[in-house]
Amino acid sequence: MDDDDAVFKALADPTRRRLLDHLFEHDGARLTDLEALAEMTRFGVMKHLRVLEDAGLVVARRSGREKLHYLNAVPIRLIHDRWIDKYREGPARALADLARSFEEHS
Repeated sequence: MDDDDAVFKALADPTRRRLLDHLFEHDGARLTDLEALAEMTRFGVMKHLRVLEDAGLVVARRSGREKLHYLNAVPIRLIHDRWIDKYREGPARALADLARSFEEHS
């Protein structure tokens, strides 16, 4: 599986997206914080975090006895640059021109 596949797989799950959204707002969250957010067992959250870590979207660091989880947005940016940005300009401009053309002839 290439890096893009791992990121898409990680982003495909709504629970993992919720965890990423939480880390965006509260970076450095403890497992306990994420556990309460996901409304699932500790092991369920750990499984989701492992998928996110494997995709490079989350980085975990130990701070004393606690393990803190941080968002790494770089893989999402790479997906954006590779799969979204290059398709955005041409088709979006064509649709906007088409809409203007319809409005002018209406």
